[in-house]
Amino acid sequence: MAEVSLKHIYKVYPNGTKAVNDFNMYIEDKEFIVFVGPSGCGKSTTLRMIAGLEDISAGELKIGDLVVNDMEPKDRDIAMVFQNYALYPHMTVYDNIAFGLRLRKLPKDEIHDKVVEAANILGITEYLDKKPKEMSGGQRQRVALGRAIVREPKVMLLDEPLSNLDAKLRTQMRSEISKLHSKLGTTFIYVTHDQVEAMTMGTRIVVMKDGFVQQIDTPKNLYNFPANKFVAGFIGTPQMNFFEGTLLKTDDKVIIAFDNSTAQITVPYSKLYKAKPEYLDGKTKVYIGLRPEDVSLADGGNKNGGSVVKVKISHKEELGSETLIYGDINMDGDGYDGSPTRIIIKDNGNREWQTGDVVEAVLNLERVHLFDAETEASVLPRVPEYNYLNCEVKGGRLIFCGAEVALPKAAECGDLKGELLLPTDAVIIGGSLKAEIVSCEKINGVYLLALTLNGNRLYAVVPECVDGNSVNIGLDFKKITVKTDGESKITPLPELNEFACKFVKNKAVEEIEINGKVKKQKTVRFGFVVEGTFFEANEENVQKIFAALGLKKAFSAGLKIECGASDLTVADEGIAASVLETLDYGTEKFLKCAVGENIVYVKCDAEKRGDIRLLPDFGRVGVVETEREIKII
Repeated sequence: MAEVSLKHIYKVYPNGTKAVNDFNMYIEDKEFIVFVGPSGCGKSTTLRMIAGLEDISAGELKIGDLVVNDMEPKDRDIAMVFQNYALYPHMTVYDNIAFGLRLRKLPKDEIHDKVVEAANILGITEYLDKKPKEMSGGQRQRVALGRAIVREPKVMLLDEPLSNLDAKLRTQMRSEISKLHSKLGTTFIYVTHDQVEAMTMGTRIVVMKDGFVQQIDTPKNLYNFPANKFVAGFIGTPQMNFFEGTLLKTDDKVIIAFDNSTAQITVPYSKLYKAKPEYLDGKTKVYIGLRPEDVSLADGGNKNGGSVVKVKISHKEELGSETLIYGDINMDGDGYDGSPTRIIIKDNGNREWQTGDVVEAVLNLERVHLFDAETEASVLPRVPEYNYLNCEVKGGRLIFCGAEVALPKAAECGDLKGELLLPTDAVIIGGSLKAEIVSCEKINGVYLLALTLNGNRLYAVVPECVDGNSVNIGLDFKKITVKTDGESKITPLPELNEFACKFVKNKAVEEIEINGKVKKQKTVRFGFVVEGTFFEANEENVQKIFAALGLKKAFSAGLKIECGASDLTVADEGIAASVLETLDYGTEKFLKCAVGENIVYVKCDAEKRGDIRLLPDFGRVGVVETEREIKII
């Protein structure tokens, strides 16, 4: 099996530049994964860390069941194909392919069989006696592939292998590599800056920018459900049209108004259920995105009501089977790249449009994309984080969506009218509220349940698919927020506790028994000092600290421990704390404690008062270097 696991992978250079930031991904056996993004985004650096050609600054890399952070490239059971082929010019094709096998001192018969088999797969049998200089670029690339596949690696790494080829040959080699992946049945990780290569080859694609992963998804989902404006603009040719504008909710409709233009369209509010209410006030700026194929030119037929905008045509590009028409939704705009109201339309009709024509364009309302003007994140995420609902608290009961539930003691507050921020993972199956099931969809490993509660839409992230027409639901009160006049009256229990700590080395003298005699022996123990208390670190965590920080910096770097309320237990020894109060959420209780100047929360069903000791579970806590914000453990 050749699964590849990357957990909190960082690459930080000595000058402080972060080439890769907190890369997390699980690659299944036999997947074809493509890393794509502009130059300098960190895709090749990530590939080289997997190959062992770059040191990992922090994080854990596993191939199969083995952690390979410190393993030599030759021992990782991987093969790599480079952009420049890296063939030996003085050797024949046969010898180039056989070279690595000879270094491993395999029998001659076995080497011959492997070389011939690879040549047959790649269609280069007739070139085995030739030198690389006698071959075309595509043939040389096949030789480089052949040299890799004869090793029968667990993982095949390909670093922009087609970038030196012409357009026609690249298209041909894309098909060859995809076919090769099917034949070999091994894991492929492929790096490219060409989004067409990524879309046509990958089972999943990793889009990167400035060292950060922007989105990991299938080609179809990246295209249809981009997580942010960068992904939306990077994937697709020609790129998506973007306009600035605002959204205004009126009854059951939303008016989308385009800035710098009189254009506006109307969509049903049902299409914007997942949007935060603040986006629908007619003031908050958003980016409106439409792909060129989702815009068509009206020709006297059905104009679909409010989805029509006027476009002034500036120029066009004839591509044979289709025409790209460039125009502007501002009648004073020029329709070129500098115009904020430029629009590109894919037109498959036969009508001849002329420069200066003012035409009506029909926008496909099912395909409108919306992005935050500042963060550029999607306003309509596939898996929303929150439900935003009007609510009332009266007599200790929370009233929302025409339903009401009793508030637990920990969430009690005075009577008010306000807004309920209900996380989608805080809607739990089982409870006193009966909701109708609209749909249950699996999205990137999680199930999103769409519900209606007394006619109001709710979303819930659930551990498994829920069947049927209705379901009883409840709320996880420790995750909810209730606001009124901008002030939070009910706040969620913090998910993480943080403690400042130092990594230290303790020298001690221990008494040990050898052959019936007690002897003294010097020992060294490594660990973490948290609030004056020493906790010994296991060997794995010690190695992670040294690998990320080095032998000297490990003991001087500022660190912090992150742990959840369930990762701390009340014990006879540990961190000194003082109980401030018990938070009763009904089915769960938590202690609110003071640790020095910090407040921490501990899950504990027993009544505790006064001074206590807290013991962190170091098998579950995270350790972060504060200066570079790198998660080491």
